Amino acid sequence: METETCEKLEKKTFLKSWKSLKTRSKIYQICVHLFALFGIGMIAAWGIYKLGLTNENGGVDPNNRYLANYQSMGKITDSSQIYSANLQNYINLAILNRVFPTNAHLIYEACREDSDPEVINRMIYACNMYLQETDQGKKFDEIQKEVNALLGRYPASTNTDNAIPWMNDPGWPALKRAMVNDADKIRKAAEITGVDARLIAACTVGEQIRLFNSRREDVKRYLGPAVMSVQSQFSLGVNGIKDFTAAAVEHNLKDPSSVYYMGKEYENILDYDTSQMYDITTARFNRLVDYHNHTYSFIYTGCILRQTMMQWKRAGYDISDRPDVLCTLFNLGFIASKPNPEPRCGGSHVSVGGRTYTFGVLGNDFYYSGELADEFPLPKKIFRD
Repeated sequence: METETCEKLEKKTFLKSWKSLKTRSKIYQICVHLFALFGIGMIAAWGIYKLGLTNENGGVDPNNRYLANYQSMGKITDSSQIYSANLQNYINLAILNRVFPTNAHLIYEACREDSDPEVINRMIYACNMYLQETDQGKKFDEIQKEVNALLGRYPASTNTDNAIPWMNDPGWPALKRAMVNDADKIRKAAEITGVDARLIAACTVGEQIRLFNSRREDVKRYLGPAVMSVQSQFSLGVNGIKDFTAAAVEHNLKDPSSVYYMGKEYENILDYDTSQMYDITTARFNRLVDYHNHTYSFIYTGCILRQTMMQWKRAGYDISDRPDVLCTLFNLGFIASKPNPEPRCGGSHVSVGGRTYTFGVLGNDFYYSGELADEFPLPKKIFRD
């Protein structure tokens, strides 16, 4: 009882003395006590740290053996080995996509710019570490074994032929060299007309294949040295553009009311230097049949393609993603271009190696073949906006 009485007296005394203090003194005492507590806390934390009481003991990861057993592909420099390794990786990614599509997508996107097969293989291996923990993941190994067993029953072919028959023709390698020689001029025409260079090249391929196989013996001497043949009668130049078609192209560039009108920025791309010209017909002829410089043939080709696309677009039909149709209409000319909801591939018939093709198919074959992709890469859009 005496102890409780003393405590009560002390408490009353403290409260009485605290109340008697001025506000400034109260704040001072509170701050002193807080700083004291802070200091004690800092010293305690320092002591705990120095004694190592916060250290967490490390350990060997259960998956260490799996990670250590990764078999490196080694340094691959040969292009054929890189190609084979990447094909295997793509097969494994396709299998992974069946069980964990999110991971397959992430790996694919991460490696789009860097196709080092070692990196892709390692990413799949790292992901596979967790696949065994789930029933879905175990299917990865099952599918992989089935696919590899199936591929093992069909050994890789040593066939070097192209799946596109006409590309096995003896004239094709020579024409490819000729196309490479003119690649800069085709790209220049593409920049001027806003039409993808590969589509212009596809029309050139179709016309040259047609010319080569219609007058095979006469044209061999031109393709032999990898120079494209130039026509100089009814159809002009390397792309066989007729005089009246070229004249129509020039008119369409200047006429804003035309359904073929390409826009103001293109109006002057085919202007003539009238100060050094005797007549437009002769000047146009000389442009198209110039044996040494085919740039104008490619520019007119780009214009025909773009003007035709604009005609169909204004009629409510978009053929801007149809190389087969665009090559067909280039071959047939403006007179045959009649916009409709069902555009068709066709054109002149060309016989190569005993098989008949249409001009539109020849152009489409080249466009999607992967041939000359370094010179004429496949674009995301065929026409510049």
